[in-house]
Amino acid sequence: MNNSQPSNIILMIKPFKFNYNVETASDNAYQNLNIKTSSSHISKNAKLEFENFVKKLKQEGINVIQFNDESNLYTPDSLFPNNWISTHSNGKICLYPMFAPNRRLERRQDILDFLKKNYKVNNVVDDFLKFESHDMFLEGTGSMVLDRENKIAYACLSKRTHKTLFKDWCNAMKYKGISFSANDEGAPIYHTNVLMSVSSKMVFICLDAIPSLDEKELLIQSFKRTKKSVFDITKEQMKSFLGNVLELKNNKEESCLVMSSTAFKSLQAEQKKIISKKMKILHSPLDTIEYFGGGSARCMIAEIFLEPHEIKS
Repeated sequence: MNNSQPSNIILMIKPFKFNYNVETASDNAYQNLNIKTSSSHISKNAKLEFENFVKKLKQEGINVIQFNDESNLYTPDSLFPNNWISTHSNGKICLYPMFAPNRRLERRQDILDFLKKNYKVNNVVDDFLKFESHDMFLEGTGSMVLDRENKIAYACLSKRTHKTLFKDWCNAMKYKGISFSANDEGAPIYHTNVLMSVSSKMVFICLDAIPSLDEKELLIQSFKRTKKSVFDITKEQMKSFLGNVLELKNNKEESCLVMSSTAFKSLQAEQKKIISKKMKILHSPLDTIEYFGGGSARCMIAEIFLEPHEIKS
């Protein structure tokens, strides 16, 4: 059973008609609209960035399960699967209530069927989906950054991350929940994984985005108790998606920190040294996806923590 923080198997969705999503733009300050760029050009570039990213991950020895989005449905953000599904080493798959109606269309039975066929799935937790009709949302590992080893879930509260649902999820999954508020230029940050990422030895976090000194101290004490060194990033680095990174394992059991080239370029030389002592840095250009979609490398990855079925000889 995979109980470690980094996974060595991930699920990714190749986009079909990726574009600026009007339904998510109201609270995602990292999306940009450029009417001079055609939809077809945006989609083509996003596909190319996705393919190059997957190629780089596979070359590093990371196992990528790829599905294609070829739906006739309008799903411009389908390449961000971590918001609607998460998998867990106890055999559970969790499905999540989504803020934007067109993002709810991303949930796919064929992906659930594939996981059930190839992995030991005890339960698909879909109890939270009913809250969409009550305008209550919890968007997976976008809303929650999980310390899986220590069973702690971190969440900055926003219209995408409802406090009651977060508490209920933590109770159901036997996690300790730590919630807080985070802002960028006075507006709530829409997803927790914009400003923080937990790896096996480090926490990447923009402490400047957390206005409450008490909440900041609560987080720092939690990181100390779990023996995670704090890698404090600036707000400018957060806007360059340095908070949206993810530790993965390759087939040699080596840790790799996956990020976009935008995030990599925001790192200072000394910061690169600090990270490189603990894990290999793997980056790929995701400029189109970041500019129009407001999400980056971590958003594109849903980790698989399920135990595979035994292969019968």
